[in-house]
Amino acid sequence: MILMKQLALIKFLSAATIVCAADVPITQEELVRRTQELYDSLVSGNQAPWKKHFADDCTFADDKGRFFDKAKLIADITPLPAGCSGTIKVENAQSRIIGNTAILSYDADETETIFGQNLKARYHITDTWLQRNGNWQIVANQAHRYYKDPAVGKADAKKFADFIGTYELAAGQTRSVTSEDDKLFVERNGKKEQLLPETSELFFRKGVEGRILFGDAANGKVDALIDRRNNEDVVWKKTR
Repeated sequence: MILMKQLALIKFLSAATIVCAADVPITQEELVRRTQELYDSLVSGNQAPWKKHFADDCTFADDKGRFFDKAKLIADITPLPAGCSGTIKVENAQSRIIGNTAILSYDADETETIFGQNLKARYHITDTWLQRNGNWQIVANQAHRYYKDPAVGKADAKKFADFIGTYELAAGQTRSVTSEDDKLFVERNGKKEQLLPETSELFFRKGVEGRILFGDAANGKVDALIDRRNNEDVVWKKTR
C-alpha cells in the first residue's frame, strides 16, 4: 500500500515537472533581446540565431512581398559584401503575451553604408512567437516598409503652362492643375495639394506614394495627367 502511494506520488511529481517544463514564461524585454540578436547577426551572416529562434515550420514575409520557409530564410542570411556595413535597431516595441503565444510588434530602424554613402530605412514588423516543449520560437513574421518621400528636385516653371488645366477621369470626376509663385498644385473636391518636383517633369505629393506625370499627344501638347500608383497608371484626360 505504501509502495503504491509512493509510486502515485512519483507519477504526480513527474507530470508536474513536465507541465512546468512546458510552461516557460517570457517577457517583452526578452523578446526584444532575442530580436535584436537576430538583427545584430546579419552583418556577419551568422545563421545560428536564426536557426535557434525561428521554428522549423515558420513562415517569413518580407517587405518586398517575398515568402520564405525556414530553409530559404536561413540560406538568405549571408555576410554583407565588401564595402557595405550597417545596423538595425529595434524600437517602439509592443507585445501581447497570452499563454503560450506572444506577439511582438516593433519598428526596425536600418542604417546602411555602401562604399561611404549612407542610406536609411524604417520598417514595421510583427513576429508571432509560440512556446512548444518549453521553447519559444517565431512561427510567423510579417514586415512592411514605411513610405518615404523622394528628394525634391528642381522644377522648370516654364513648362507649367502646358500642365495647367482641367482633367477628367469620368463624367463628373475632374481635377484641376494650377500654378502659383512658380509652384504647381493639383486640386480635387476642394482638396488642394502641391505637386513637388522629383525631376522637371515628374512630380509627387507629400506623404502620398506614387507619382504624377503629364502625357503628350502626337502633336506634342499635354493631353493627360497620369496618376502612377505601384507602376500602374490611372489616366485623366485633359478637357481644357
